[in-house]
Amino acid sequence: MKENNQLKVEDTFGFLWILLLCVAAFLGYRTFTYMQQMPIETEDAALYQQPSVFAHKDRDLAKGSRVKVLKHKYNWVYVKTNEDQYGWMGTWMINSKYQNPVNNLSEATIVIDAGHGGADSGALSTNGKKEEKTFTLRYAKQLQSKLKKAGARVYMTRDSDKTVSLSKRPELAEKVHADAFISFHFDSSPQDNSASGYTTYYYHKDNGSFRLAKDINSQLTSLGLDNRGVDFGNFLVLRDNTQPAVLLESGYINSDRDLSFIDDSSYENKVTNDVVKGLQLYFEGKDENALIANDPN
Repeated sequence: MKENNQLKVEDTFGFLWILLLCVAAFLGYRTFTYMQQMPIETEDAALYQQPSVFAHKDRDLAKGSRVKVLKHKYNWVYVKTNEDQYGWMGTWMINSKYQNPVNNLSEATIVIDAGHGGADSGALSTNGKKEEKTFTLRYAKQLQSKLKKAGARVYMTRDSDKTVSLSKRPELAEKVHADAFISFHFDSSPQDNSASGYTTYYYHKDNGSFRLAKDINSQLTSLGLDNRGVDFGNFLVLRDNTQPAVLLESGYINSDRDLSFIDDSSYENKVTNDVVKGLQLYFEGKDENALIANDPN
């Protein structure tokens, strides 16, 4: 009888030990799963079918809920929720500090702004027949093609001859959380044929814009026109931009000599090639750029 009781005690102890191990394993798994998840700390989080704010939104996600990141694409992540739902989220939707670092042009999201458009012709040539808006769109489209070939995600503020308000241009950059904003323009002097050359403008020094301007300008070489360097520009598309942003004045449209370059496909090709090189330089040295973005030298 004692032996039977002893066996029962041992069986009970063994069962409880196995049960304890199962509970510990379950809690360990839950803890491991929890640690793999990231808490959502923003109010505007949502799941999208594709990695774009313009894609269909499946559902909103409450602040405080947790998601597991499965993969990255540009500045988006593909996630799994606690309810086993899958979708894309912008990294900025998780929390303000979580960003997928972009150190390569192929990972970047870039907004290209073709200045003017529609009812706004921009500056005119000396004979009044050539309009700035035509050239800005031409250069923007060529840069778009080259950046897409490099693997970048590209958004255009306009892709046809239409009117786009100034405020909508930086708004697009903020909406898509662009890694860079490039605005094409062509300068005009008070007197015809009195100025020449190209200038790279920035407004903010503390968001990467200054370093972006320096990196792009450093690659604008052998164009045949004078490089007037990097300069501060109080332009709305730069001033109201939360993202790294530059404005390129790629020659004086009311200079007959500059116009002969501006309207030449080889000059257009060189300018857009050099902008791509400047962007590559910027992204490859982004960690260093963050440290010296406020350096005025």
